[in-house]
Amino acid sequence: MAVQSEIGLIDELIRLRGELQRREREAADKELQLQRYAADLRETFKQERARAQELRRSYMATVRALSNAVEARDAYTGKHAERVAAYGLVIARKFTPELEITPELEFGYLLHDVGKVAIPDAILYKPAALDDGERALMSRHPVIGAEIVSGIEFLTDATEVVRSHHERWDGTGYPDRLSGEDIPLAARAFSVADVLDALTTDRPYRPACSMGDARSMINDESGTHFDPRVVDAFNAIDDDVFERIAAEIR
Repeated sequence: MAVQSEIGLIDELIRLRGELQRREREAADKELQLQRYAADLRETFKQERARAQELRRSYMATVRALSNAVEARDAYTGKHAERVAAYGLVIARKFTPELEITPELEFGYLLHDVGKVAIPDAILYKPAALDDGERALMSRHPVIGAEIVSGIEFLTDATEVVRSHHERWDGTGYPDRLSGEDIPLAARAFSVADVLDALTTDRPYRPACSMGDARSMINDESGTHFDPRVVDAFNAIDDDVFERIAAEIR
């Protein structure tokens, strides 16, 4: 009986050793599968990131082409859209953490005047003041622009900037006469940048003013044309930041 018991114990040890070896092989196989899966995931992520970057470059190229098409009709403004987009992003970052800085925001800033493609040359280039009918037609360009970009899937989030960039804090802007915080955050930040560039560049009807004079005029419009918080953010940014942008984009 003792011999049989010992044999049974040996058989059980052999069985257990075999089971252990089987489980070790299974564990090794699973680890190898996990390593392969992790490698596949890394490769997939790398490919997806490359595709996303390529798509982003493609989107930006499309937006810049649209922006350039607008500016080609308004040559005296130079690279207004690029400058004002750069100014606007700097102000937006300073303005509020609520405003997420996204590619779509930059697209909206670059394309703010895209609706002008539908405005007749006789109005765009008129050297004298516009009459009431011409002014009404010109004031349609934000609506036209919003209709253009809202029909392009990757530009949908840019629509509110394009539509609302001429709204005023006191509600006297256009096209919707929005006031105060009803104006989208991005459009409120943009409006200061837009006026800053208009004031500090030469126009046919007046020379450029200095950065100091531009600041003074923008501050005078705080609470009427502009959101006071945006003006405060603008005032917290040194002149040399805007001057460097202007020197680089001309």
